[in-house]
Amino acid sequence: MLQLTFLGTSAGVPTKQRNVTALAIECLNPYLSSQNQSRKKSRPWLLIDCGEGTQQQLLQTKLSLHQLTVICITHVHGDHCYGLPGLLASAAMSGRTAPLTIIAPKAIHDFLDAVKSTTELHFPFAIDFIAIEEVLSDNGAKISLALDNQQQLEIDITKLSHRVASHAFGVTQTIHQRVLNTDKLKAAGIPASPLWGQLQQGHDVTLEDGRQLASADYVLNNQRRTRIVVAGDNDSPELLSAAVKNTDLLVHEATYTNAVKARILAKNSGNMGNAGFDPMHSSAQQVAQFAKDSGLQHLILTHFSARYQNFDNPNSTTANMSHIRLEAQRYYQNQLWLAE
Repeated sequence: MLQLTFLGTSAGVPTKQRNVTALAIECLNPYLSSQNQSRKKSRPWLLIDCGEGTQQQLLQTKLSLHQLTVICITHVHGDHCYGLPGLLASAAMSGRTAPLTIIAPKAIHDFLDAVKSTTELHFPFAIDFIAIEEVLSDNGAKISLALDNQQQLEIDITKLSHRVASHAFGVTQTIHQRVLNTDKLKAAGIPASPLWGQLQQGHDVTLEDGRQLASADYVLNNQRRTRIVVAGDNDSPELLSAAVKNTDLLVHEATYTNAVKARILAKNSGNMGNAGFDPMHSSAQQVAQFAKDSGLQHLILTHFSARYQNFDNPNSTTANMSHIRLEAQRYYQNQLWLAE
């Protein structure tokens, strides 16, 4: 099970109510006991994008930088990465020593090196930096991470369309549970004993009467899969057509409504001729139509222009979140949320 906490949902600049982009994804194991589930060490998490102020937003949550497993950066624009050096510095000052994986464009590596060299920043933990460009050049290779002996995480990357190279991350969590077939054991006349535990852990055992029991004969392997796709800035949702197959949830930007996007493009074209500036973002209509056409059951919109006030009132003449919501609902009728 993946639990999402939006740490920032504003496009470009923060507002009084919204910080710039960052999303925390906790990897929960529902097969653990409630006591173990509540322990921080059993709740590893990922961070997708790290806009300025992300570490301040984290202070409003129960997330710990010691359990942060992976940081993924979709692209190099500042509202998605300027908070990264400060967050890493705070992790160092908090005493973190465990290695940390960063999946990002090569330029982010140069950015961190520049900050380290100019500010005497030192990390007491190893950083395993995985350049997106190298992953994509390897025929779309996937990155696999073992979170524990039950949880496996797989991350895949899709190229998007934006003013700079931008990407989406597909995050697939697979949880394995070994269930002991106690009915079969009882039917075979094998009473409960510590040997049952050994069988469940995958060990073959020998009984006192000499009988040998193979774990595979008495253990059922259940598997639970959850997949989400989190997109960076992108003006062409259809680029995600392959990525969203068999996906439980899509998180995608909806920077403005279609009418506002059209006005921006028209204004910029009029001011600058054919070389007009295109922000290359998606409208709520674009994403909603794509989600409907793709058969997605769950959609979260985020990365909203600062022009939209945080309230939801269709009757107000002030641009507000109802404008985004109503446009999306006209084209998409499944489960829809606007990230807060």
